[in-house]
Amino acid sequence: MASRLSTRFFHFHMKPPFPYFMLKPPIVFCSISTFAQKNQPHPFYSKTFSHIFQECSNIRALEPGRQAHARMVISGFKPTIFVTNCLLQLYVKCSILECASKVFDRMSERDRVSWNALIFGYSTSGKVEVAQSLFDLMPERDVISWNSLISGYLQNGNCLKSVEIFVVMGRDAVGYDETTFAIVLKACSGLENYSLGTQIHGVVVKVGFECDVVTGSAILDMYAKCKKLDESLSFFYEMPVKNWVSWSALIAGSVQNDDLVSGLELFKEMQREGIGVSQSIYASVFRSCAGLSASRLGCQLHCHALKTDFGADTIVGTAILDMYAKCDNLPNARKVFDLLPYHNLQSHNALIIGYARGDFGLEGLRIFLLLLKTDLGFDEISLSGAFSACAVIKGLTEGIQVHGLTIKTPCCYNICVANAILDMYGKCGALQEACRVFDEMDRRDAVSWNAIIAACEQNENQETLSLFVRMLWVGMEPDEFTYGSVLKACAGGQALDRGREIHGRVIKSGMGLDSFVGSVLVDMYCKCGMMEEAEKLHDRMEEQTLVSWNAIISGFSSNEQSEGAQKFFARMLQMGIKPDNFTYATVLDTCSNVANVGLGKQIHAQVIKQDLHSDVYIISTLVDMYSKCGNMQDSILMFEKASKRDFVTWNTMACAYAHHGHGNKSLEIFENMQLEKVMPNHATFVAVLRACAHIGLVDEALHYFDLMQVNYDLEPQLEHYSSMVDILGRSGRLIDALKLIEEMPFEADDVIWRTLLSICKMHGNVEVAEKAATSLLQLDPHDSSAYILLSNIYADSEMWSEVSKMRKIMRHSRLKKEPGCSWIEIQSEVHMFLVGEKAHPRCEEIYEKLDMLTGEMKWDGHEPYAELIISDEVRVDEDQELCAVS
Repeated sequence: MASRLSTRFFHFHMKPPFPYFMLKPPIVFCSISTFAQKNQPHPFYSKTFSHIFQECSNIRALEPGRQAHARMVISGFKPTIFVTNCLLQLYVKCSILECASKVFDRMSERDRVSWNALIFGYSTSGKVEVAQSLFDLMPERDVISWNSLISGYLQNGNCLKSVEIFVVMGRDAVGYDETTFAIVLKACSGLENYSLGTQIHGVVVKVGFECDVVTGSAILDMYAKCKKLDESLSFFYEMPVKNWVSWSALIAGSVQNDDLVSGLELFKEMQREGIGVSQSIYASVFRSCAGLSASRLGCQLHCHALKTDFGADTIVGTAILDMYAKCDNLPNARKVFDLLPYHNLQSHNALIIGYARGDFGLEGLRIFLLLLKTDLGFDEISLSGAFSACAVIKGLTEGIQVHGLTIKTPCCYNICVANAILDMYGKCGALQEACRVFDEMDRRDAVSWNAIIAACEQNENQETLSLFVRMLWVGMEPDEFTYGSVLKACAGGQALDRGREIHGRVIKSGMGLDSFVGSVLVDMYCKCGMMEEAEKLHDRMEEQTLVSWNAIISGFSSNEQSEGAQKFFARMLQMGIKPDNFTYATVLDTCSNVANVGLGKQIHAQVIKQDLHSDVYIISTLVDMYSKCGNMQDSILMFEKASKRDFVTWNTMACAYAHHGHGNKSLEIFENMQLEKVMPNHATFVAVLRACAHIGLVDEALHYFDLMQVNYDLEPQLEHYSSMVDILGRSGRLIDALKLIEEMPFEADDVIWRTLLSICKMHGNVEVAEKAATSLLQLDPHDSSAYILLSNIYADSEMWSEVSKMRKIMRHSRLKKEPGCSWIEIQSEVHMFLVGEKAHPRCEEIYEKLDMLTGEMKWDGHEPYAELIISDEVRVDEDQELCAVS
């Protein structure tokens, strides 16, 4: 029987997954004769079971340990305290506290190791109250007992209680060790209590632990986390002994204090000292590269990690992945992700957020779906990244699905997730849903208010300013993002007075010189037409960022002050500010406005040097600039050479052809758009209708007008109706044109009525002209063009009494025709002219040339033509009129 039992005992231990140590030949459990004795305590038994429990504990092999425990009970062996403590340690390390507690309760005799093991187990498992009660019952405590309790409170987030226990420990005259100081200094770090940390540093010096490397590492980490990086560095260089933990703490401290360059310099110094690297050190240096957007240096450190055999490490790999993602190198981030042998939750999250930040929302959602198929689960970071990805692609349907998934989890109560949901609905245009989420939030922070205010501003809702007032009323202090959204709302609504009030509040809050807020203020004043104030504000800014330069340049451009925009662009280059694609596109647009093709070509050359010539936004602007400057050949060349074309590029080319009278080419562009499956928009059909107008295709125009509504669900806007009025009118169908205006779903503007009035002059239709003029004057009684056009129509029809009446009204109302303006560039200088210009320095020379040309025209048999505006009250000299027009 004994022999058979002994055999089974051996066989039992040889089965996997029993610890590897049982395979070693020197280990022998017992002989048959020994086992057959009457269960007398034997030191060999004690050693054997304790050895098994210790080995199982070290590798956390619960099941073999339980089987050994069962074998010990069945055999009737009565363990010593040492053996029971080994068993107790096994259950504690495997987090089976119920079994550990039962073993502890059945112990006939306990020592401090027994109590410490159980206190440690309950402390680390989060049941610190149970650990405290055991600590209070403990007959004799040692430093390990106190350390376990202090550590338990620290791990449960109660840093203050940890410090309190440390103080009581000192009163009980218990000797500290390096672990005690490491724990309590970490508690000071958690509290970020510099004063308390320095006091404990004093205790360290007093008891003679200042030279201990573990305690020293904890001290320098404490100073760094208390935002005292200089003291941390000073202490570090005074340490007599340093190890990789010390270096790791200092590098991490530098990164946490946003001194990213110092963190990298320390890493280099550490390498020169020959200190080994670790996961935490790599995590810190890759975080530094991410913060500095130093992709090239990050790539070098990636090679360093590969050489030190950390390439396959999941934690280091995730840090590398995150670095590439934040450096906008998403292809490399994806390669690192794919090469990782094991994907954890953090690696998925890093890639999801990376894709969302890089405007690749669809890829971010694909990684999120990949995560859902694993057994890793997801957390609030995963969900926030997924909602951001939905916002990027404006995927409302996808966002609703992720929201439904969130509601089923406790994450729906997380404020960060709620803010991400709110932001997603706002960016997807679902303002009503965003407001519902906001109203249902139990707790709101500054991000919540910023998100709902931004949602209203982005959706052009009038509640933006009232929400800002509500935010102030609940005592929430606005930040730069709040002011940014509110000022954008003021700019969009041209609410100058409100904008000035908010500007005053910005100054009082101390953010008046903030570069971001300053840029938005510049933009607000520009859009409200206050260019002088915008220029002053821009000049007063401490840091003139690229955003502020773009704001002022764009402001001059949108206010039709092209020279001002070009002047600021030149100043920007002189100050060494590197323009971006938006800057170049804006300045190219000003070249279009003044037909300055010379400057346009210079900027085009800069674009090529900056390697921005493939940017789709700039390509569209170049196509437009060359077209408006009359250089259709280069405009076509830019379009044909474009590596990428979006709907704006196609629209610009279609408009260019239409503007230059190539109607058939413009329609051909539209057909090619459909073949390329580029979705047309309102601007596309404006170009198409203008093309039809140029070549007189009435039926085709009506077809396209219906097509945009039926096939593409695009409701016609004023520009489309204006083009149709022009097309119908030019073909002589003035009644149809008037009927179209009357059937419009909205009120006609002055452009449409003026278009109809101009066409009436072409066909001499006085009746429709009078209706158009009356409607035009109802919109603006001081519009001189309506009187002049109607007067000329009366003159063409020889209705001289009506012509006289129009002239009397204009003279009585003191209305004058707005003079025309033209300009020409000669030797890099722009010369501007008004009708009847006499202020130009070479005015006399210019008029002499005009007189000479007029004489040559008459001698050649060409009679000058002037509008027939002769009446009893007004006579215009034809030669003078011709010169004025010229």
